[in-house]
Amino acid sequence: MKFEESISHGFNNYAEFDGRQSRSSFWWWILFIVIVKAALETLSSSLESLWTIAVFLPTLSGAVRRIHDVNKSGWLILVPVYNIYILCQKGMIGENRFGTAPLS
Repeated sequence: MKFEESISHGFNNYAEFDGRQSRSSFWWWILFIVIVKAALETLSSSLESLWTIAVFLPTLSGAVRRIHDVNKSGWLILVPVYNIYILCQKGMIGENRFGTAPLS
């Protein structure tokens, strides 16, 4: 998935915890958040704080969908070190219990 599509997907599915999300889409979204956060931090700490609050739910839902892509429960988001490992894993090919593959 391309950078622009990932950003659109992140905002369009901001509270969608069902389904799956590809690894590329998730990491493009994280890159976008970091870039905007760094830019806003140079302007104003209050703008940066508002940005962090605004993207919290879309990031959380994207991480849960990403965990679903490797056929694990979204509740693993509560285990910090393990979920970073899962977020970096390649997703399952084909369908799993959370839906069809996001890149198919």
